[in-house]
Amino acid sequence: MGFNNYFWERRNKIIQIMQVSERIKEALGAQADPGSLEWLTEKTQKLEADKSVRDFFMSYSLLAAKFGKNTKLQIDSADDEVLNFLTERDANLLEVARIYLLMKVMEIDTDFYGSKVANIIQVADITELETFLKFLDLLPYPEMFKFTAVEALRTNISVIFDAITLNNPYPAKYFNDQQWNQMYLKAAFMERDLSKIPSVDERANVDLARIISDYAHERWAASRKIDPMFWRPVARFLNPILLKDMERLLESGDLIENRAGALCCYHSDSAEAMEILHRRPDLNQQIEEGTLTWNNLKN
Repeated sequence: MGFNNYFWERRNKIIQIMQVSERIKEALGAQADPGSLEWLTEKTQKLEADKSVRDFFMSYSLLAAKFGKNTKLQIDSADDEVLNFLTERDANLLEVARIYLLMKVMEIDTDFYGSKVANIIQVADITELETFLKFLDLLPYPEMFKFTAVEALRTNISVIFDAITLNNPYPAKYFNDQQWNQMYLKAAFMERDLSKIPSVDERANVDLARIISDYAHERWAASRKIDPMFWRPVARFLNPILLKDMERLLESGDLIENRAGALCCYHSDSAEAMEILHRRPDLNQQIEEGTLTWNNLKN
């Protein structure tokens, strides 16, 4: 990439970041105490004029005293993708203020403040880490914080694991297959709502299909149930072992398992799988008519 192209791409990226942070600030200002918003504006201006790690850490720690965690963000326009991203995840004013400050300092100087943001998150309490992970995709250059996102997969604290896993586009964008597979398997192990994991079809891979089958066999051997939604990523990778798994699902006495097996077979591009599916013409018809999808599997 030539210097001119790099310059213009960087410039456009900075403009985009500034536009996002300003929309968030406007939405915050519509509900927050005017004095608190004025305080936040003064602090960010000072952090730009005189870059200071101490002032950044102090400002971040004081946000909890300035913005309420019991008030949910509300917006007037349903057309704003960024603000919808916040409201769909039930962001409260404190969460919005925290993510705005992190965005703003990264906008001011990514090289200087980027490592400081990482330092703050390393010592964050549960609610601060939850906020960071839930809204990580909004930050400038979010790939800088992939280590923190991957580390969150190690936790057994459900709110932290859910923050990076459920309704979060970040993993699908930045995790490699090994990290994605680890996340998906642990979500099943922790019995999280797998329907809330975005981009499952797009991130499906042959290794994950094998892992799902192996895990299912272990569960079956122990006479334990499996969330039927767990099977969704295997559709494009139905080898002989998985075809046997599909037969088991379709022959199960559990209707939801029948539906999951039917959906996997239907979306498989496998002639063998379609032969198995044709044993259940009722389910095949429902899928063709659009009345049975992964979105309404359990309805």
